[in-house]
Amino acid sequence: MRIRSATALTAATLAIGVLGAAPAADAATTAYPTSTFDVTYGQTYTRGTITWYNRSVTISGEHKSVSTENCRGTTGFTLNSADHEISHVSSDDVACGESKTFSFNVPADVEGGAAVVRVCLDDGNIEPYTTYLACKRYGH
Repeated sequence: MRIRSATALTAATLAIGVLGAAPAADAATTAYPTSTFDVTYGQTYTRGTITWYNRSVTISGEHKSVSTENCRGTTGFTLNSADHEISHVSSDDVACGESKTFSFNVPADVEGGAAVVRVCLDDGNIEPYTTYLACKRYGH
């Protein structure tokens, strides 16, 4: 009986030692969930990726305008599970007769973060004069 107890104790000690030596998961190496988006209006579009974090999302991609007179930008809205807006942010760099890349963070400072993100292709004007040309919703 004594031998078995000692053996069991030694095995348990070794197991704890091995587990204790395993490196902890690093937050920097954790992959966050992503969704792709594509909002097209005529020959113009905004396309890219939404990266979902606990209290924000990052929207990055490319928007395209085919005319220097008709600029395009991207606006992202975060919404909670009741479909109420938490926050919204528009891209700083608009495209006028070209394609441009963008990346911006939209806060969702509620428990669990955003449940839904609405991405809109807009006319590139500054609020309150922004016209949203086409929008799509993406769930987490």
